[in-house]
Amino acid sequence: MTPAAPDAAALPPAPRAAVLALAALGGVAALSWEVLWQLRASLALGASAQATAITLAAAMAGMATGSLAAARFLRGRALRFPLRAYGALELAVGCAGLATPAGFRALERLDGALWAAHPSLAPAAQLLGVALLIGPGAFAMGASVPVFARVVAAHGGSLAALYGANTLGAAAGVLLNAFVLVPWLGLARGGALVAAINAAVCALALALERHPRPAAAPALAPPRVPPAAAALAPPRVPPAAAAGVAFATGCATFALEAAWFRALRAAFLSSADSFAVMLFAVLLGLGAGAQLAPALRRRGVAPGWLLAAAAVAVLLATPVVERMDLLVAVEGGYAARMLRRAGLALAALGPAMLLLGTVLPWLLDEYRERGGAGWLYAANTLGSVAGSLGATWLLLPALGFARTAWVVGSALALCAAAVLARRRALALVPAAAALALAAASTEEIGRRRVIGTSSFGALEILAFEEGVEATASVVEGAIIASRADTRALVIDGFVATAEDAPGTSYMAWMGRLPMLLHPHPQRALVICFGTGQTANAVLEEGPERLDVVELNPAVLRMAPLFASNHGVLDDARVRAIPMDGRAWLRRSAGRYDVVTLEPMPPSFAGVNALYSREFYEIVAERLAPGGIVAQWVPFHLLPPRYAASIAATFVSVFPDAILWRGADTGILLGRQGPAAEPLGSAWPGLARPAPRRPAAAAGAPRRTLLDAEQLARWAAHGEIIRDDNQLLAYGAIHRQFWTFGTELASANAQALNDALRGEAPGVRLR
Repeated sequence: MTPAAPDAAALPPAPRAAVLALAALGGVAALSWEVLWQLRASLALGASAQATAITLAAAMAGMATGSLAAARFLRGRALRFPLRAYGALELAVGCAGLATPAGFRALERLDGALWAAHPSLAPAAQLLGVALLIGPGAFAMGASVPVFARVVAAHGGSLAALYGANTLGAAAGVLLNAFVLVPWLGLARGGALVAAINAAVCALALALERHPRPAAAPALAPPRVPPAAAALAPPRVPPAAAAGVAFATGCATFALEAAWFRALRAAFLSSADSFAVMLFAVLLGLGAGAQLAPALRRRGVAPGWLLAAAAVAVLLATPVVERMDLLVAVEGGYAARMLRRAGLALAALGPAMLLLGTVLPWLLDEYRERGGAGWLYAANTLGSVAGSLGATWLLLPALGFARTAWVVGSALALCAAAVLARRRALALVPAAAALALAAASTEEIGRRRVIGTSSFGALEILAFEEGVEATASVVEGAIIASRADTRALVIDGFVATAEDAPGTSYMAWMGRLPMLLHPHPQRALVICFGTGQTANAVLEEGPERLDVVELNPAVLRMAPLFASNHGVLDDARVRAIPMDGRAWLRRSAGRYDVVTLEPMPPSFAGVNALYSREFYEIVAERLAPGGIVAQWVPFHLLPPRYAASIAATFVSVFPDAILWRGADTGILLGRQGPAAEPLGSAWPGLARPAPRRPAAAAGAPRRTLLDAEQLARWAAHGEIIRDDNQLLAYGAIHRQFWTFGTELASANAQALNDALRGEAPGVRLR
């Protein structure tokens, strides 16, 4: 006899802990894909705010569309295997994610072709291309929220708790990506592991739900026409208000992330691990708030009060964020620094994010049986896009990060007042008091001081701009102990470069050396402008044309404040291009005789793309035969293994190379194509007349430290840097940076001297 099928109505629900664990694993995978997508988009389109905005918009639009589509599809339909349906969506996310690497490579080629033929079409093509690549995976992610509602109906529990578990999983995913996935596996193998997590969620869902659930389906009708929901009590927040509140919380959360992260990047340094602890603090607060939401809802705490409390928390947190660089200790090793940063971020951002994180889950539980999960999540997601783009492109440049946060806090208070109606004064009065306190205690960043420069004492701020790409400022004062009048360029709290100060003379050599090594340099390219001394040195050697590519337009606008560049941007031969340098090389059709590269420190987020083998191959394609490339190597900012890795990567593309050294900085010089004599054997540029060439230039050949053979010997101790391994952006480089501290330059000097003598390294190239 065939055993009778079990009674579906009598089936026990899946263990709640197991269901929550599946949602959390899905959150780990979702956040991991978003990180990988953003990294690949920056490689394909350039490390710019525009590429970030396009990726965010495409991902969020996909999630919103998926949520709405799933809610519409499920309306009035029974879902006999809701947990399996969630597993199937996770499997779809993993499959879609695995297809994106090849797609981004194709998009990179399309972007270059469009810029050459029809530049005006390129932005639209970028948006469409990214949407097609990550849209399917994002669609499946968004569709999981209405399915979560069916999982709760079938297996019990709270939709808010399930959503919160997913968010807490995303918080764990942030740390997994920054400290394990990318540094240990790289992008390709990391993506394979994330897809395996998606597949594991699917398999576990199949195992947990072996039999169909009861056939009755919730009445997932549109909120305005809820016939099957007529027996339910009216919602405590009307549908229109609920959608507005969901939109407002998404908008506020992402606008605050854009504003506060701008300040925290300056306080913590713009590295991948610092960004990870900031995002972890935000997601942990949001996830904890979602877990708290069911209890608040049972106790009758309405969303209006939560919004009012969040408004106060936002306004009170902003003065703390303004002072974050004063709270970050410089003592201790890497782990202690990361823990302190995470703790400070949680203390400052956590309360506001926790309160904001309760609102959407509260509404999801309220509308679960009324068919509202899909459209509420979609409204929240669209608000996230509006908040991020609005803050980055409008509010931050116009108001600065502190006032942007004030606007967001005030808007939350007004939203709370609208929801609370007759009790609106109870929302507005505390927020007004908090705003007054924030305004009275503001640090007036950009007027009184610049974040990240407090250790230098009193400085005069000559220029300050919070732009779309970064915050840039020009300050003057005792930044270098031996000089009281040094003028410096500060980018996101880091003193990027200074004018006429000890240790900065290499900038002129960066431009002069490759020009002197080339017999007839007619067209030159300087990537990263800084104070303009490199570009000026190139121009003094007499090229017919000089292109200057700088990611941050504010840096170009501040050029007149640095007299040492002699107004280089005003010369008719010079063209200034605000763009990512790697993207420009891919998009430009011409060839250069000389290319110089002096980006931000190699360990900063996004800079790996200007030191990878793939980048040098792009440079080689854009160099004319016999062309010279000059690459900055900051020995004082690199552990020996990573300095050797930069050299190994450089010589793998430009084997005809030398290393020139000045103070704590090295300059790698390589030549494209074969030549009769090794690079450095002749310096033909010294025979050309150049009225403004300094007399010291005649001694340039004598300061060559390593020839091609010695350079190869030193480079053999390094590892090839690739777009995939992100060697400079993630992993041990950050731990060793803080472990070595000021010993970095001397450790590199010893390794170089050993290579010069033909000996094995006397220091461990870690």
